[in-house]
Amino acid sequence: MSGADTTAEAVRDAVARAAAAAPAAARATEAERAGWLRAIADDLDAARDALVPLAARETGLAVSRLSGEVARTTGQLRLFADAIEEGGHLEVVVDHADPSSAPPRPDLRRMLIPLGPVAVYAASNFPFAFSVAGGDTASALAVGCPVVVKAHPGHAGTSRATAAIVAGALRRAGAPDGAFALVEGFDAGLALVDAAPVRAAAFTGSLGGGRALADRAAARDEPIPFFGELGSLNPVVVTPRADAARGAELAAGLAASYTLGAGQFCTKPGLVLVPAGSALERELPGQVPGGTAAMLTGSIAEGFVTGARRLAGIPGVEELIAPTVAGAAALLAVDAPDFAASADDLTAEVFGPATLLVRYRSAEERDLAVAALPGSLTATLHAEPEDEVDALVDLLAARAGRLLFAGWPTGVAVAWAQHHGGPWPATTSQHTSVGVTAMRRFQRPIAYQDAPEEILPAPLRDGWSGPRRVDGRLRA
Repeated sequence: MSGADTTAEAVRDAVARAAAAAPAAARATEAERAGWLRAIADDLDAARDALVPLAARETGLAVSRLSGEVARTTGQLRLFADAIEEGGHLEVVVDHADPSSAPPRPDLRRMLIPLGPVAVYAASNFPFAFSVAGGDTASALAVGCPVVVKAHPGHAGTSRATAAIVAGALRRAGAPDGAFALVEGFDAGLALVDAAPVRAAAFTGSLGGGRALADRAAARDEPIPFFGELGSLNPVVVTPRADAARGAELAAGLAASYTLGAGQFCTKPGLVLVPAGSALERELPGQVPGGTAAMLTGSIAEGFVTGARRLAGIPGVEELIAPTVAGAAALLAVDAPDFAASADDLTAEVFGPATLLVRYRSAEERDLAVAALPGSLTATLHAEPEDEVDALVDLLAARAGRLLFAGWPTGVAVAWAQHHGGPWPATTSQHTSVGVTAMRRFQRPIAYQDAPEEILPAPLRDGWSGPRRVDGRLRA
């Protein structure tokens, strides 16, 4: 254990303080909680010139990329603030009593309430947007859940600096003491998910690490929901017509997407189905940059090379470009029948700038390959207007949380309609970790039956002005 690691006793103390803060955080009005989020955003923006160079030194990521990531982080904090002030996140439903219905209906009023303290496990590849003050923390605080963040060791100094800013902003904005804390270290991460007062956990990281924590959360005496964003292959399908029309353009787009940020994006396109003899494959090697940005850590770089070489060793796979620890991209190719024979091995994610071309000679070969794919965050289709793709779209929709038509999956807009999730192994739940509805992970429904008016929470009273459904009719 390093000197920075949080002791088990300190983890228990942080969680106990979060549990003590939970009732006050839940009682806070939407306007008060919006003030918390905006205070954090303002203070992070003010500290950008100090935070970005620190993160650049720790991660090797470009200053321009990190500056944009701070803006994304503060932007999503403000988006959540706006969203909770609108009130739709409470999903208020009121059914007035109706003695004439069969059976007679009592007065029923339903809304969402916060779960309680949330454990957040920061990601390695986004030191701001998916880390200490990222979307998980923002969405939990927005609905009134105190947060204890387990820092990622790949940017420990950035995490501590960000945590100090978050804690100070929350104090300034009047949040209850204990609403936020930071812990560090592997053992602290285990102690955090084990802690009885923790009511949910959110994780962004590897399939192995996420699965271990998910199993641990489920094995507790009182199991808790675990919202993990894990591995994702993000398949791309290119039709013969699309390849003939713009194969060189697609090659340039793919090269830029799968090597962006040294391939360290959860939405990196890791597998591309192309027609045999495609222009895309012919043009792609010349489009792939000879070197990419440095990877986040030495162990990640070594894991990338090991993973790419493992794929290259599978029967039928051709290594078109060999990887290097220095970050040079990998490009591999395989015919669809060979892919089908080794699909389980060939669909394991390689974190880093690697992609696998799967060559198909018929729609049947293509669709059999798609059917063998695991769940992903995204799936992308490049087709032409005259292509008949309805059945293919259905196949892809069964395996992804977001479908792209043209374009490339790297880049996830923070928006009301965004869904950043997908079937296993992309995530462990049906929820999104990006966008406004990410808040839904940390809420649960409660219904009040025949409750006196003075007992009801304000959103369930007849005079509340927010959006809700009353006696079956939606009212804005």
